[in-house]
Amino acid sequence: MKRRQVLTSAAAASAAAAFGAPAIAQAPRKIAFLTWNLVHLESHIKSWIQGFTATRPGVEIEWIDKKGPELPAFYQTQLAASTPPDVIDIQGALGLEYAGQGALLDLTPLLGKEGAVKSRYDADYLSNWVFEGKNYMVPYYVSKTLLFWNKTRFKEVGLDRPPTSFNDVLSAANKIRSGEKTGLLTLNFDWLYWPLMMMNGIDLLSPDLKTATFNTPKAADVLTELAAATKSGAINPISWTGRWVEPNEAFATGNVGMLHAHAPAYFWIKGKGPWINADTLGAAHVPGNWATPNSHGLGISKGSRNPELAWDFVKYLTDNDVADKFSRTASVLTGNKAVDNSQLDRLQKEDPLAFSVLKTQFEHTDKMCGNWRLGNDSRVKDAFWPEFQNAVLGRKDAKTALADAERRVARELRRT
Repeated sequence: MKRRQVLTSAAAASAAAAFGAPAIAQAPRKIAFLTWNLVHLESHIKSWIQGFTATRPGVEIEWIDKKGPELPAFYQTQLAASTPPDVIDIQGALGLEYAGQGALLDLTPLLGKEGAVKSRYDADYLSNWVFEGKNYMVPYYVSKTLLFWNKTRFKEVGLDRPPTSFNDVLSAANKIRSGEKTGLLTLNFDWLYWPLMMMNGIDLLSPDLKTATFNTPKAADVLTELAAATKSGAINPISWTGRWVEPNEAFATGNVGMLHAHAPAYFWIKGKGPWINADTLGAAHVPGNWATPNSHGLGISKGSRNPELAWDFVKYLTDNDVADKFSRTASVLTGNKAVDNSQLDRLQKEDPLAFSVLKTQFEHTDKMCGNWRLGNDSRVKDAFWPEFQNAVLGRKDAKTALADAERRVARELRRT
């Protein structure tokens, strides 16, 4: 498939511009739509684009798809050239970073004018892209972490329910470890492991995001326990060295007791693990109901030459009709409340196990963590994570690692 496809309209009616500008159809207009690794949905995305252009004569949509590792570099290159794609699909806190750079259009006035559009989105997920009081993105597809637990491995050691405290997590992991069996895996990118810290009352930063608050005796104890559990095999070391494929593959073997991951992992491991069914796999919240979101949002580049058309397209992609098709096709939740409620109702009847996983995504959304509204999130992450990794892998003692991380994080905060 070519990376760029241009789909041009051929039908008859025009739509009014979202910003109160002259009608879009008065002159040929073109916008570019950048997506994050959605090439497998080529035929569907083409059909949705055609549906948009069919009622907007003279409008063209250039679709550009990039793999995850390639997309940020591509977007930065386009920003430098003053030719950014008009509408972008961005994961996690990258949207906040682009907002901090001044690369994204502030959507707050638009959402304020169109209450019906704003109200379609789940408020807690929508708020994940609020930077300095302004909203720069809307939900495209959403997820947060949960705890998958292998009922078979639990039953073997006399356990019949998921853990309810951090000590329970480590205790269950320790009981399950034996030979090739390990107790716990977690994903670690984009702060996905942070619920393990938050359930112990450890937050990264002060409420004003100006001061590091994680270097505490409790944090040292937690890191020491995680390191000991990793060394013993209770925690699979892939938790700290893998990213997406490696931890999910390990859990799909059936030899691991628990996987702390976000909801999309379910569809991945289900395809790889023939043992997975409602009798063998459970889905639960981690102790304290903490979870880290890892959602995709849609934003508009501030450098867009057709921002009113871009906003029209964003609304189109997230309206009930297209969002429903996207949800069913890609097996995702969209952040559109009506669509997601409909999907959950359907899954409750057709696939109860998938329902049990996905319903967690709209429970306790007030307990989302690891989603600090930072314009330099990746730099703070790169300052903290290597030292955390050093501690849990036994390369440094916990107190030294935390002190080193505190110095590095403080330096990044001073640069803000």
